[in-house]
Amino acid sequence: MTTRRQFLASALAGSSGLGLSSSLQAIEPIQRVGKSHLRLSLAAYSYRQYLDLNRKPKPEMTLADFIDRAAELGSDAVELTAYYFPETTPAYLAGLKARCTRLGLDISGTAVGNDFCVPEPVKLKAQLGMVKTWVEHSARLGAKTVRIFAGKVAKGDSEEKALARCTEAIQEACDHAARHGILLALENHGGVTATADQLLAIVKGVKHDWFGVNLDTGNFHTADPHADLARVAPYAVVVQLKTEVFPRGKPGEEADLKKLTGILREANYRGYVALEYEAREEPKTAIPRTMEQLKKLMG
Repeated sequence: MTTRRQFLASALAGSSGLGLSSSLQAIEPIQRVGKSHLRLSLAAYSYRQYLDLNRKPKPEMTLADFIDRAAELGSDAVELTAYYFPETTPAYLAGLKARCTRLGLDISGTAVGNDFCVPEPVKLKAQLGMVKTWVEHSARLGAKTVRIFAGKVAKGDSEEKALARCTEAIQEACDHAARHGILLALENHGGVTATADQLLAIVKGVKHDWFGVNLDTGNFHTADPHADLARVAPYAVVVQLKTEVFPRGKPGEEADLKKLTGILREANYRGYVALEYEAREEPKTAIPRTMEQLKKLMG
């Protein structure tokens, strides 16, 4: 019986669409020098109900407002989600970059909502084009990473075919990202990345220096989310930290932030940890409190 990993290896070896060769080797955990160093970022998605561009008569918060708020909360950086950009003109992007620079904030990354499992060639090309466009926007912003998704298996498709298709698309997107100095970070986000095994099957199928994982601490809804996070942490290039975890069969539980940051330190992770707040408590109340907790844990 052919395993998923064996299928990916054979599919990639035989691929001609992206010029992949049979000599590709599985990606290795990131080799980090120095001790673990965690830097705090804040994801715009945490304020999604206020940034929603469909809110009438207009959004309560703009991205500029969000950047100001992150600075007030003592963040080192911001993660700017693509959904909340009213425009992406060079002048608008330059304005956001300048605002961050004046406030001493980095842009740890941007985040897009693509699907690389779609079986229709035209739709897949459009998804790839969108990611490439956001790589270029992110480079103009001075961001470090772009969070991407893998997607889910379409009706009538097989997981094996979807995984091979997704892996090829990521490889091509990474080629483009490399030319712009941007790291692509694949999130564990349900679908074909719902488990650590599924995520790592894709991660190890992509051979590229400009690729890694966006580790979301709340997205493994498995029997032991913490064990799965520990398995994937060595491949992380950016982290989204949530205030809840979801062990299989249980509703959301309050996350042990010390344990989560401990997993990152154990993996010798060096980089940004973006608070992505999704719990029910009012964000304007919960986020400042959580940011203070995280600053103490990362200090």
